[in-house]
Amino acid sequence: MHENEHEYGDESGSPSKSNRRRWRLAFMAISFTSALRFLAKNVHENKANLLRSLSYVAIDVQPSADDAADEPAAGNEHLSFLDIDAKDLADIVRAKNFDSLMTQYGGVERLVETLETDAKSGINGTDSDLIRRKNAFGANEYRKQPVKGFLSFLFDAFKDTVIIILLVCALLSLGFGIKQHGWKDGWFDGGSIVFAIFLVVVVSAVSNFNQSKQFQKLSTQSSDISVEVVRNGRRHPITIFDIVVGDVVCLKIGDQIPADGLFLKGHSLKVDESSMTGESDHVEISAAGNNPFLISGTKVADGFGTMLVTSVGMNTVWGEMMSSVNRDLDEETPLQARLENMTSLIGKVGLSVAALVLFVLMVRYFTGHTTDDKGLREFNSSKTKFDDIMNVVLGIIAAAVTIVVVAIPEGLPLAVTLTLAYSMKRMMKDNAMVRKLSACETMGSATIICTDKTGTLTLNEMKVTEVWIGEKHLSENSASQISPTVISLLQESIGLNTTGSVYKPSPESNTEISGSPTEKAILSWAVFSLGLDMDEVTLQCDIIQVEAFNSEKKMSGVLIKRRHEQALQAHWKGAAEIVLAMCSNYYDRDGVIRPLNNEERKCIERNIQNMATKSLRCIAFAYKKLQVENGQVDEKNKESGLTLLGVAGLKDPCRPEVKAAVETCIAAGVSIKMITGDNVHTARAIAIDCGILKPGEDSESEAIVEGVQFRNYSPEERREKVERICVMARSSPFDKLLMVQCLKLKGHVVAVTGDGTNDAPALKEADIGLSMGIQVINFVASVSSGKVPLTAVQLLWVNLIMDTLAALALATEKPTNELMKKLPVGRKEALITRIMWRNIIAHALFQVTVLLTLQFKGRSIFGVDEKVKNTIIFNTFVLCQVFNEFNARKLEKKNIFEGIHKNKLFLAIIGITILLQVLMVEFLKKFASTERLNWGQWGASIGIAALSWPIGWLVKCIPVS
Repeated sequence: MHENEHEYGDESGSPSKSNRRRWRLAFMAISFTSALRFLAKNVHENKANLLRSLSYVAIDVQPSADDAADEPAAGNEHLSFLDIDAKDLADIVRAKNFDSLMTQYGGVERLVETLETDAKSGINGTDSDLIRRKNAFGANEYRKQPVKGFLSFLFDAFKDTVIIILLVCALLSLGFGIKQHGWKDGWFDGGSIVFAIFLVVVVSAVSNFNQSKQFQKLSTQSSDISVEVVRNGRRHPITIFDIVVGDVVCLKIGDQIPADGLFLKGHSLKVDESSMTGESDHVEISAAGNNPFLISGTKVADGFGTMLVTSVGMNTVWGEMMSSVNRDLDEETPLQARLENMTSLIGKVGLSVAALVLFVLMVRYFTGHTTDDKGLREFNSSKTKFDDIMNVVLGIIAAAVTIVVVAIPEGLPLAVTLTLAYSMKRMMKDNAMVRKLSACETMGSATIICTDKTGTLTLNEMKVTEVWIGEKHLSENSASQISPTVISLLQESIGLNTTGSVYKPSPESNTEISGSPTEKAILSWAVFSLGLDMDEVTLQCDIIQVEAFNSEKKMSGVLIKRRHEQALQAHWKGAAEIVLAMCSNYYDRDGVIRPLNNEERKCIERNIQNMATKSLRCIAFAYKKLQVENGQVDEKNKESGLTLLGVAGLKDPCRPEVKAAVETCIAAGVSIKMITGDNVHTARAIAIDCGILKPGEDSESEAIVEGVQFRNYSPEERREKVERICVMARSSPFDKLLMVQCLKLKGHVVAVTGDGTNDAPALKEADIGLSMGIQVINFVASVSSGKVPLTAVQLLWVNLIMDTLAALALATEKPTNELMKKLPVGRKEALITRIMWRNIIAHALFQVTVLLTLQFKGRSIFGVDEKVKNTIIFNTFVLCQVFNEFNARKLEKKNIFEGIHKNKLFLAIIGITILLQVLMVEFLKKFASTERLNWGQWGASIGIAALSWPIGWLVKCIPVS
């Protein structure tokens, strides 16, 4: 019996038993409604009094004898949609318990009816139906690990050892200060440090909290997959989160199974369950073999089919597994790891400097070499009070610890994180979904991009533009020029050997064609040019066996049996030269079978080659009649001695922006290699269109190779030739993987683009997957004079500016086209380049010179006391950092203001920094230990800091290789 007969009826045309039952119920409901309407009309027209109604009326409708006979003998005859226990059904599918499926639910076909769906048309998909199913069985969403709150990030920031030491010092200073000077004046030193620490911690916590929220959002989007379902007879894509129990999902090679379910129909369906079981062998799924079970999270390895969704969300195997795994969103990228190492190294240097400062200051204080504001010795063993000693000691410890805090550039990893997160956000606006944060960074280091053709370099919008039957070219109106025999065979070949579908709700409505771009193009040609009626072809023939398309064989086949005929027919469709090699005969357009001798074969090969040079993908159709002997078909004969039906040329135009992008990459030193399944001629034409190949380059220069040729090279030959290859045609997934491995062995950072199905091995193997300074001024000043010119609060403020605000300002700089003029950074390149060292050393020398001059000669230059001098040093130091942020925008370009108006956030942060600095100096005297400066002193601070710009310009004149 045909696979759809149980839905509509038997061969005689009579309706099935389940449909007869439905029609009786529908007729009864209509009759009952009509009777009520008649009675209501009668009462209204005769103006009769209405009788008082009963509280309810129960009408017991007994099934007829026919209905009783139609019911199955199994124990689930009264099972309805609401009777199904979601967890029980989920357990049966998870355990792959076929016996329980049969005894409790009557098998797959009965479960389809119970779930009020249809194996061919799916659910009706109305809003009320979807809500009802979600209420009964849940939504296809997973319970996530609880998101860390802001307080957790605050606590993490406080856990830093250095911060804890500084906080202890501040609290002790607060206690001793209040004890010595009272509440009114004693809290300023300790309280100011506590507040400054709290400010640094809060800013860090806010940054990390916002980053975490953004990553959570990105994580949700990265797990959103498009799935094709059938609803109300129509195939259309939906998000994985919208799948409900009862949905009929279409599956093809490479698809991830979106929920737990049962196999309905399909051919050669094999599933890779290694992600769930660890077993690498592919599992064959079929209704006949008592294994119709499909588990979420696994992938379709071969074939195609449809599945009935039985469990979603937390009731699935994948849902349980995902909820128990806490995905680490704060992944560390390679650059961040290198920066962490550098930060650690700088921290050790800072710790050593701090220890030296602590030792020197302690020795100077306790040996009486330091004086107070009145010029008297600070320490006198017999006269100095214990509280005074403790305050000075705590101040020295705080200064030493603060040097450590300032020395460690913890803002660097934050800057990288902010930059990458910002890049991800911008890439998503360009419809580029980044699934791993590190890809944004690693992509910048790529030296070679191995790109797929279809959908990447081309638009993936196929259309049949050229057709040949035998040696004759057909014009647009194909059907009138072809024999009915050939048309009939082509209709069978296209209509039955396809993973696409044709849907036409009514004769008046438009035809909807779905499937892959290639399938859609061929089906569109068959429907509109050859008059293909999918339903008629499906009813006339039974499909016996299907061999799904795979990238190794480059073709797909189907074995069919026509009704009322004993013989079988094998139909093949695939790459033209491969199918042609299997043919011994061909049909001409008059329907005459002719032998394919050398002359005709060369002529057809020439036609295929000419189409390929016009960038057409050539698909050939062939068939063979097979006789059945003792119920068996000779498998070997299916793929030889075929009769060619015709060749179609499909056009997939290049994306208009591709040529410019390829030229930009090549100019930036990034090589582009195109790897495609098309033949050499098509691949060459597309590569020339895209700018990957120059018209003069051909296969003799080894710029183009075929996959089999590359595969057969010795490892030494492969390594020697791989960099010269620009195009690899007729490639398999193994060839692509081999090329990626070979390029990585040669030290390249390799990026791979692909559709994620047959390219999975290569994608997995591929890699794609700030100016800084160290504070030295406090160390020199403290060792030489015994005084630290910048207080703990001031140093923490500088740290906040340099590590956090500057990082945020520079991280949001938009990328410019000039970046593509730089060569990619190799995987072993130094983190700080020579250009960076040039800029860092120059500005560090300038700042140290200025600040030491102010430290030792500032009082005489400005004629001020110690406190005002220290405030000028603090003010100048902060403004130097602000001016240097502009230099850091452009490491090589002399015009550091180019495009600055486009980065509003940068300007806003600079403005906020300056405003806060004015507040610190002019209004927060006791908090920041500053003195108010006059206009001249402000002008001097700004003038000195502004020298960073001309110095930066001059430094960039120094050539660096």
